[in-house]
Amino acid sequence: MDFELTEEQTLLRDTAREVLGRAYDVEKLRDVAETDRGWSEKVWGSLAEIGILGLPFSEEDGGAGAGFAETAVVAGEFGRSLAPEPFITGMATPGVAIAATTDDALRGQIVEAVAGGELVLAYAHEEPGDRWPAAALSTTATASGDGHTLTGTKVPVLAGDVAGKIVVTATLDGAPTLFVVDADASGVTRTPLRTHDRRRAARITFDGAAATHLPVDDAAAVITKAEVVTQTLLCAEAVGAMEQALDQTTEYLKSRKQFGVPLKTFQALTHRAANMYVELELARSISTYATMRLADDDVDPATASRAKLQICKSARLIGQETIQLHGGIGLTAEYPVGHVVSRLTAIARTIGTADDHLRVLSDSVADHDMLTLI
Repeated sequence: MDFELTEEQTLLRDTAREVLGRAYDVEKLRDVAETDRGWSEKVWGSLAEIGILGLPFSEEDGGAGAGFAETAVVAGEFGRSLAPEPFITGMATPGVAIAATTDDALRGQIVEAVAGGELVLAYAHEEPGDRWPAAALSTTATASGDGHTLTGTKVPVLAGDVAGKIVVTATLDGAPTLFVVDADASGVTRTPLRTHDRRRAARITFDGAAATHLPVDDAAAVITKAEVVTQTLLCAEAVGAMEQALDQTTEYLKSRKQFGVPLKTFQALTHRAANMYVELELARSISTYATMRLADDDVDPATASRAKLQICKSARLIGQETIQLHGGIGLTAEYPVGHVVSRLTAIARTIGTADDHLRVLSDSVADHDMLTLI
């Protein structure tokens, strides 16, 4: 089995790296974080121009028809550059539901706008008091004339502060159902939030808000796939961020001197850097495995949880070692490693922590008749 990127994937990676690397350094990241939007519309437009915002959508619907393997490649570059644009939360995650709808006209209209950079989506699923995995949906839908209205609260809705349309999960006649709501519709209240890593989200309250039913063959399966896709892409992004953390740390050990010699001459420090490398490779391997299964349309929540668990463990070790090996400067806003660790911390707490995934995986052990070591 070939684990190397194809020629097309390599070109895509290099293109994304060039665009995002040119757009952001630590100073530009700090500046854009202080804006109301928290990311650059110019960068978003550049991503649309080169087709990146249409990657997971079919060509018939106006997308690039590439797939999740290519989407994960780009997610890794978002991790390396720490680019704050909502590539996953504003396009890929809600895009799962949009791509699955049987309403051809609605799907084509939304995909064309998203791929063209004209529309940012959001996926509203988590609710107040939820601990992953959520037990049930409390947001409800009610038939109203020819349409439906929604009542309930979703939080946090990543990219929900800037989304033009929101994909919402709700119960209709006791069954999970998907809807699309215009963000500026009557009955929709958005309260902006800031996340741990200085990115944006919102608390969204629906009070009889008009909603368009998003017909799909199996809403529960689509909701599961949206979560698996998000977990898998976040893992790929985290690997990119960990690569950056290791690169910055090894460069610091080579250039920084103590007692007149570079830090790399101290064996204990090089051993710690080697441990970081091992953790990175473990994370890369499980992320690649999860991506390959998803690319084969094998939507397995257990695989996503195993990947997320290892990512959380690796991110914690690499983040701690990065800060320790840099010393106090690693915690300053003027130095990039602190921003990398902050993003890794946020990823490790999105859609379940390490403890949450370990609990879910432990609870499923009895479901297996045999454990085979390969």
